[in-house]
Amino acid sequence: MLRTRSRRTAAHTTRVPAHTTRLTPLAVAVAVAVLVVAALFGLLIGPGELAGNRVLAEILAQLTGGLSPLSEAEAAVVWQLRAPRVLLAALVGAALAGAGAAFQGVFRNPLADPYLLGAGAGAGMAVTALVVFAPAVTAWSLGPVGPLPLAAFAGALLGVGLSWMLGRSAGGAGTAGLLLAGVAVTAFLTAIQTFVQQLDTDTLQQVYTWTLGGLNITGWTDVWLALPYVAFAGIVLVASARLLDLLTLGDAEATSLGVRPGRIRLAVLSAASLATAAAVSVSGLIGFVGIVVPHLVRLLAGASYRVIVPLSLLGGSAFVIMADIVARTIMPGELPLGVVTAFAGAPFFALVLRTNRERLS
Repeated sequence: MLRTRSRRTAAHTTRVPAHTTRLTPLAVAVAVAVLVVAALFGLLIGPGELAGNRVLAEILAQLTGGLSPLSEAEAAVVWQLRAPRVLLAALVGAALAGAGAAFQGVFRNPLADPYLLGAGAGAGMAVTALVVFAPAVTAWSLGPVGPLPLAAFAGALLGVGLSWMLGRSAGGAGTAGLLLAGVAVTAFLTAIQTFVQQLDTDTLQQVYTWTLGGLNITGWTDVWLALPYVAFAGIVLVASARLLDLLTLGDAEATSLGVRPGRIRLAVLSAASLATAAAVSVSGLIGFVGIVVPHLVRLLAGASYRVIVPLSLLGGSAFVIMADIVARTIMPGELPLGVVTAFAGAPFFALVLRTNRERLS
């Protein structure tokens, strides 16, 4: 019996993923440093006649308890306009990049993104329906939260829920069924959105602006709206990173190691979809973040999801902060954030597609 048990142990050992790279303190330190630098640039650069050295002196004064060099109005620009925008960009980037890494782990495909199960289509459909059928409601204030973010959040969760139910009805929670269900639901919800748009073409500009994505905020409300969902989802995804490594072996191998792929897939996709819904609700549709950042982390730091997930959260924050800086400074008028990420992400996506052509063939 001892010999049989030893053989089983050896067999299980060989099934453990080869990419069991652990997250190193150096990698975390580098990622945090990049994020801090990006956030600092986000505070220093922005609209308004504020010299960077004066803003830096204001930040140091707040950290050390010194005398502020700015007037009350200038300090408000830094802490009520720039700071919440930087933090919101960090939350959106972390949500989309972390969700992208999770989707890639679940579907075992580096080209998977956070909108794969219909979150983006559901959000777009809900926002369009609200703008067309209840335009007066969009000007309301539902407490501290506006109706458009709430509609986008609900629509994103609806899209993912429909994909999950359709995938289950097609034969369980396997990746193939979920993927096909996501494609079908996305196409259906997009068709509804297009039909609704044609009912009132005067609203096209408002819907189009939201679809391109952006962080046009005037305070901390959107930050507080997204923060709890992104934080909760990030904790779940980081805690599930080791299990994502096991899923890369396939369901049969993962089951033989004592895990339940269906439950893992449900927990990870639920957390990733929650993060995506929160991001979409406050920023609109921002593409390529969930593909570019996780794949860049994979190239630089290793293929284990114990590395990819946490570094994607940090790297995604830095990426969107820097993209937002470009969006609000490259032109006299602000460029939609989704356009900037597309300019950066589309060539990178083509590179990823080329480097993975053998796997995808």
